[in-house]
Amino acid sequence: MTDLNPVVIIAGPTASGKSALALDVAREFSGTVINADSMQVYEDLSVLTARPGEGSEAAVPHRLFGVLPASEGCSAGRWLKMAAAEIEAAWGDGRLPVMAGGTGLYLKVLTEGLAEIPDIADEFNDHARDLYDRLGGEAFKDELAKLDPVAAESLPAGDSQRLKRAMAVVRATGRPLADWRGEQAEGPAVAARFATIALIPGREDLYAAIDARFEAMIGEGALDEVKALMARGLDPGLPAMKALGVPELGRHLAGQTTLEDAVLAAKQATRNFAKRQLTWLRNQVAADCVIEAAYGPEGRDKAFSLVSEFLAAAEV
Repeated sequence: MTDLNPVVIIAGPTASGKSALALDVAREFSGTVINADSMQVYEDLSVLTARPGEGSEAAVPHRLFGVLPASEGCSAGRWLKMAAAEIEAAWGDGRLPVMAGGTGLYLKVLTEGLAEIPDIADEFNDHARDLYDRLGGEAFKDELAKLDPVAAESLPAGDSQRLKRAMAVVRATGRPLADWRGEQAEGPAVAARFATIALIPGREDLYAAIDARFEAMIGEGALDEVKALMARGLDPGLPAMKALGVPELGRHLAGQTTLEDAVLAAKQATRNFAKRQLTWLRNQVAADCVIEAAYGPEGRDKAFSLVSEFLAAAEV
């Protein structure tokens, strides 16, 4: 018997059925679904991020979905603090935390921990913001290169959030971001036993699901969602402004492309992203259960068997 409480992780590429599997596992094992997707944290993007609907949220508790405005960023460190609190809360309610998402960095820091970067004083963040606004992306990169050449080289001029973060960190601490990120993490953020289920569908099946889902999103109001987001005049470098489908539909709304071309571009961007997710899952995740298909009845049985054994092991 172990004193560590259990956490189930459900990982997979976009459109693989993670949310449906998480819902079924939570129903069967008295769980709470906790979001581990970097875009589903934003309240402004329910359609384009395929956030669980009201029916799912009424069936079992869902946490960290739509909790932040698009005007804010959600670093891995910020998400980790919120997720750790929700995991503890689920245990306190006698429920099984079921993490669902495809953001590899989030899942990595959950299970392995995160090397802490000290809090950065407002004066350094304000300086970086003002400097970027005054110089623009390319000239800002030139200034950053004097202090953190690795970050300046790796980040595009339009990625204002990460460029400003790199500048603030190196000026405040005297060390570039890569140095901090290279430090050894102290271990998982929560003392837990983890069981990971990975959904890894065939590529062609996954791409077909992506295309069909994006068509459905258009019918469900994706254009209106992007129109409302664009009307806020937010920094285009914010994470929410770069969510799959937002730049492409935004260009259509700005009169720069047809809707048909925007949809095709969004589908392609999503397929490219899914390909990277599949590579990460195969190379970086030591899953306890691999379902080599999109979620369905056979996958449910396999997942339920794994979770049953995982929970029973704690009682032996």
